[in-house]
Amino acid sequence: MCPLRIVVDRLEDWRPYFPSEDVITADSFLAEERQPRLADEPDRTTRVINLCSELDDLGTGYYVSLLAQARGQRVLPTVETLNALGRKALVDLQLDGLKALLDDLSRQGALRGDRLTLRVLFGDCREPGLSRLARKLFERLPCPLLEARLVRRHDAWRLARLKPLRLRELTVDEQDLFATALNRHSRQVWRTPKARRRYRFDLAILVDPEETLPPSNRGALKAFIRAGRRQGIDVSLVTRRDAGRLAEFDGLFIRETTALNHHTYRMARRAEHEGLVVIDAPRDILRCTNKVYLHALLRAKGVPAPEGILLKRGDRRPLAERVAGLGFPLVLKIPDGAFSRGIVKVTSLQELAHESERLFATSALLLLQEWLPTAFDWRIGVLDGQVLFASRYYMARGHWQIYHHAGGRVKSGGFTTHDPAEVPPAVIKAALRATRLIGDGFYGVDIKQVGDRVVVIEVNDNPNVDAGIEDAVLGRALYERIMAVFLARMEARVGQRDGLDG
Repeated sequence: MCPLRIVVDRLEDWRPYFPSEDVITADSFLAEERQPRLADEPDRTTRVINLCSELDDLGTGYYVSLLAQARGQRVLPTVETLNALGRKALVDLQLDGLKALLDDLSRQGALRGDRLTLRVLFGDCREPGLSRLARKLFERLPCPLLEARLVRRHDAWRLARLKPLRLRELTVDEQDLFATALNRHSRQVWRTPKARRRYRFDLAILVDPEETLPPSNRGALKAFIRAGRRQGIDVSLVTRRDAGRLAEFDGLFIRETTALNHHTYRMARRAEHEGLVVIDAPRDILRCTNKVYLHALLRAKGVPAPEGILLKRGDRRPLAERVAGLGFPLVLKIPDGAFSRGIVKVTSLQELAHESERLFATSALLLLQEWLPTAFDWRIGVLDGQVLFASRYYMARGHWQIYHHAGGRVKSGGFTTHDPAEVPPAVIKAALRATRLIGDGFYGVDIKQVGDRVVVIEVNDNPNVDAGIEDAVLGRALYERIMAVFLARMEARVGQRDGLDG
């Protein structure tokens, strides 16, 4: 586990809180650069929580964040956040889109009068009705202590000022909230030394407790936690509300369905920027969630895939001319469809014209491919260039897809999981060829086998790992292998940082 520094102006500022050996003054922190590394201190990046005042340019607190970043340490707030807070134009840019939330809070009666001061402590506040606003401010500009001033003009609320708040300015009630918020934000502050030595790294697993079809069920999440801790990784489940806590961790494992215009992609980018090991990496989400990109990539590299063409909105050529050479039935797809959504089977030119007009309302490009009816699709799980599992996902009864969405309900077919050694070699070869084009992340490759023909349907960046399904062959060893990849990459990341420090 990485060491932690809570930096304050004076030790007296910490007197209202539980004593911690992690608390250090700004003067001592700044002087550490001139001292040799302690022999018993872990040789890896330190996390820094900067609670100093004088956070403006050239102030002591500013230099704490500046030097922390120069040393390769993860600091909250970053210099970029401080620079933004010091310039109103940058604050307005970071908080673009806040008006809708303020209008919503105003309609609910959460904003009253003409002026309001809101104190935000690690994304929390004392006013329950404004918790969404507090969380949003912290997510956009992650600073431990913030004070926001809001005003109403012409019946519309706006943010007049946002500035860092001093630790010693907190009231007694706010001190209690601060301690609770910090406790949740960085649990390691309060651990006993024995507990803190138990784990070498911290891994966050991003989940959505309300998701209908999550990538991992509860049994799998528990297995990930147990497997990680056996290997010295403290694993914690987090949600989108914990975006401001990402710097607390060494790695992020996304177990929530990903999308580009979505918090999963934003959190992946933020975690990567913070230096975390991230699966799914932003690059993987970008490449895998768009079927148009995958279609073009597989064709360009000669990986076997269904025959198909791209349809472009506004193309004035007759539809029959555009689909010449393809016989019906065909499958029409929007670029970012998932779980069989946004995918329709068309059996005639008239049906294609109708469905494409409907789908063009959401996308400028559509993918039209040959229909390959099979009883099942292969799903080959690949991590770090190695096959992890091989499953057959069967079509929903009476339907041509694995998932059948009808009447607000979702039905799916059955499954079987197989030893990869028993899978046809052509299927394994196609899966590995496809994933090498994407990267070295965690992928689920969907493959159809029609006689001797093997074709890659798509590469998923966020493959399912459910207890009782994908782990049916390897059991707990499946989770061990995934956690082992995180461990190896986190150790490698530490080695790179130490090399730079040396």
